[in-house]
Amino acid sequence: MTTFNLTETTASKISSTLTRLRHQMGAPAVGMVLTLVVVVDEAGQYDALRAATEAAREHPSRILMVIIRDPAEPNRLDAEIRVGESAPGEVVLLRLYGELTEHADSVITPLLLTDTPVVVWWPGECPEIPAKHPIGHLGSRRILDARSAGDAVAAISSRAGSYVPGDTDLAWTRLTPWRSLLAAAFDQPMGKITGGVVEAAAGNPSAPLLAAWLCDRLEAPIEVVGSGGPGLTGVRLSIEGGGELTVSRSDARLATLSRPGHPDRRVALARRPTSELLAEELRRLDPDDIYAASIRRLAEMKGRGGA
Repeated sequence: MTTFNLTETTASKISSTLTRLRHQMGAPAVGMVLTLVVVVDEAGQYDALRAATEAAREHPSRILMVIIRDPAEPNRLDAEIRVGESAPGEVVLLRLYGELTEHADSVITPLLLTDTPVVVWWPGECPEIPAKHPIGHLGSRRILDARSAGDAVAAISSRAGSYVPGDTDLAWTRLTPWRSLLAAAFDQPMGKITGGVVEAAAGNPSAPLLAAWLCDRLEAPIEVVGSGGPGLTGVRLSIEGGGELTVSRSDARLATLSRPGHPDRRVALARRPTSELLAEELRRLDPDDIYAASIRRLAEMKGRGGA
């Protein structure tokens, strides 16, 4: 891995340095499938970079870390460039000062890979309407994380009002194993679902989303109730005529699936690190219509006082 630092630089000099370093190593910038733009503050950049780099092992990328520093300082752009034969693409840490903090899109536009998708990820605080943000406007996919908000449930509940195709949230990505398990449970004949509950730690933003998805798919009332956690701990669905379909998880690793007429089954349902969630989102660059339908249903449920 080669690291090169540029202080008080420009986007043009950064681009030239990237090209020179790659040619020096005999590895021109080919094989990268997308540009991942990560908008983060200094406190969160280490964890975000580690997750993005791990995800890039599956999706070789040019990772542009946009780190907003003090807008009161004189205008300055510092860059740290990391490339290497064993690296899954290229990493550029961009630290913006002064008025540049308000014009980050102008800085990163010349650094985007040509003819490849652009994905924008906000690991922490995010704009109210990501698609209208100057950087978000550059992306075909925009990844948020409601869990980083002060009121995570309120944050995910508000997503319907600002949704634009291409938006998604890691609170939704965390539900993929749960949704897959529940969908598979209905492969066997089962009576109509008349209602149910989702159990989760207080403030978990994935819980109301899961309830909304179940409500949308089953056309049955689904409520969210508190539990001791961690995270999501269970789903209980009432079956017409008696009996329940349940998924219960108490240790964040394994869950028990119970269905009437079938023996209980232990299944893997581990909580996943951010790098795996990000890698999953980078596999699909088209709009997620099911997510869109779920947040719309969540908005309806909130309007009626549910979830």
